[in-house]
Formats: sequence, structure tokens, C-alpha cells
Amino acid sequence: MLRSVPDSAIQARLLAVGQRLAKLPWWAHVLFIYAAARAFSTIVLGAVASRQVPSPWASASPGYVEFVNFWDSGWYERIYDGGYPTELPRGDDGEVLQNQWAFYPLFPASVRLASQLTGAGWNPTAPILAAVCGALAALVIYRIFRLRADHRDALWAVALVAFFPVSPILQIPYAESLHLMLLAVALYLVVTERYLSAIPVVVLMCLARPAGVPFAAMLGLLLLARLMFHRAETAALIRLACLTVFSGLAALAWPFAAWVATGVPDAYVQTETVWRGTHLTVFVPWVDVSVELLGPVLGPITLALVAGGFIGALLSPAGRQLGLPLQLWCGAYLLYLAAFWNPQTSTFRVLLPLFPLALVAVLASTSRAYRGLAVAVFACLQVVWVAWLWAYFPMFEGADHSP
Repeated sequence: MLRSVPDSAIQARLLAVGQRLAKLPWWAHVLFIYAAARAFSTIVLGAVASRQVPSPWASASPGYVEFVNFWDSGWYERIYDGGYPTELPRGDDGEVLQNQWAFYPLFPASVRLASQLTGAGWNPTAPILAAVCGALAALVIYRIFRLRADHRDALWAVALVAFFPVSPILQIPYAESLHLMLLAVALYLVVTERYLSAIPVVVLMCLARPAGVPFAAMLGLLLLARLMFHRAETAALIRLACLTVFSGLAALAWPFAAWVATGVPDAYVQTETVWRGTHLTVFVPWVDVSVELLGPVLGPITLALVAGGFIGALLSPAGRQLGLPLQLWCGAYLLYLAAFWNPQTSTFRVLLPLFPLALVAVLASTSRAYRGLAVAVFACLQVVWVAWLWAYFPMFEGADHSP
């Protein structure tokens, strides 16, 4: 016969467990949150994979490793296997076709290095490396948040990042987790004014994802602010100026490499615009898409409200608590997306670099219910992102919602 355990005894045990957990070092708390988030994402990915119809990458109901190698993972694996073409592929009409030059080299190069060290192939090296980079990113993000908030608030903000609706991408063979890690390190070094130490990190970051332009813009604005308000010594200003120049040059490194390798000056831009289906235009695509989705009146109004919401968040008391460098980064990156990004279903994924806004959301209220609900909503939206965007369910021939 089973003996019942009094509620008081259960509460005492839970309290004891909580006290033990509280005594763990900060990095253990961060890694516990990140591991819980990735475990949840793994369950979601596995559940959706079991319902996956046959796709260009696998048969029906693929295993986990096959499922996470959908979409752009295939492009990175192609680079891992054979590198980049020296001649741009073109269709019968002479237009450039989709090719490897749209994808930056650091992630596949890192996977190749790890493969050589371990003897393993693309699978499982690529997804494992992505998850590890995500864990390292979480640790650095916590250190950034601790510069502006206490331990508990920083952990809540890390939880929002770890459970962010597109956070399954942190364990998928994409460059997002590697880029997030390098971006976090670069921002930490900038916030702590170790500008020269940030130079090699920024160079690597600019070889992971195309975020060098907004980063250089952020540094330029920060330098201007320091000059205008005399808030730095001359030596610090010189170091910041050096970092700004190197960041601008690093932002151009990959387009320049594509030019040198193919002999086509705008090889990178031509390749990138293949995915949008039109030539590069600034700002206009956002208005066009808003009108297409919501109509000529409600669309632009909604777009203005969303933009105003982001600006309001950055200028709010919680936003000002980020400090000028992080505020400028979020503002510069949002402006970069507004100018150059073609709004599509991949837009949710490119919001990850705005991770400082997680701390803004946490500092907006001290309510545990509010914070817990935010994490729970993010976790539920992971299901939506995986089932709607990562899974391949074309509505008609040739149609898909790429993540």
C-alpha cells in the first residue's frame, strides 16, 4: 500500500531543491535555462517531423537529424562539401540563379574544422556545433545583461532569448547561433570599452552573417556621440575610431571576396536579390507588403505602429537602462532591416540579433506572472514557427514558406 506524502513535506523538498539550485554559479543557471529551452525545441521538432510529408530533402516522417537539415542547411552542407563556385550560375535568360555566394563562410568552415578534429561528418557535427554556439551565446548575453541589471532580471531576459519563437534555429545547422555568439561578444567588448579587442571578433562576425553594416553604423553613431558630449578620453576615442573603420571594412569583405572569386563586381548583391525575385530597393518593400497583406490604409498604419513600438521600447525607461551602445545597436539594426531586408517569412529569424530587447521586456515589469507568461507564450510560438515555417507543406506546386 502506497503511503501518502504530506503537502508540507513536498514543499520542504522543493524548497531544498530550490536552495541548492540557487547556490549554483551563474553559468550553471544560464546553461540550465538554455538546456531546458533546447530540450523543449527538440521535442517540438521531433513531433512536427513525425507529421512531415515527403520533401525535397527527405522522405515522409524523417528523423531529427534529417529534419533539421532542411532549407538553407542544405546550402551550408554544399559549401562544406565543395566550397563556392568561381562562375555564377545563370538561367537561360542570363539572370543569376540561387547559389552558395548568398551564404557566409564561417559556419561551414567551422563545421569542417570540427569534423577534421573529431572524424565525424556534417551530421551530427553541424547541429551539435550550432547548439554549442548557442549555449556560448547565452552565457555572453547574460554577462551583457548583468552590466545593466541584477542576476534575477538577467536570467529572465536570457530565458526570453532562449525560448524565443525562432530559437530552434540555435540547434539547427544555420549560421544564426555562431553569429549570435560573435555578436554578443562584440557588443560586450564595445559596452565595456575594449574596442581593440573587439576588432578580430567583428571580423569573424562579418564572415558569419551580413550584419557588419549596421554594426559599423552603430559604432559610427557611438563615436559621434562620444565626440559631441566629451564622454571619453582621447585614447579611447582613437581606439573606437579604429574599431569603426575596421568594422566598415569587414562589412565589405564578403562581397569583395565574391567579386574576386567570380570576376563579377556585384556578384554577392546579384545572388542575394535572387531570393527576393526583384532588384534591390530600399524601404519600399515593407510598404508594398503591408499594403498587400492589410490594404492601402490599414497596412501603412500598422507598419507605422510597429516601427513606433520599437522606437518607443528603446526610448522607454527600460530601454534607456540598456545604455547607449545597446540602444544604438538595436536602432541601427532595425534601420538596416527597414532599408535592405525584403519582408518575408524569414523575417522572424533575423530578429534574433535584437536580443537586448529581451532585457527591455523584462524590466518593463517586475511581475513574475508577466515574465512567466512571456516565456510560456514564446515557447508556444516555437510550435507555430516549426509547424508553419520549418516544416515543408507546400500549398501548391513550387510554393513554400521558407524560414
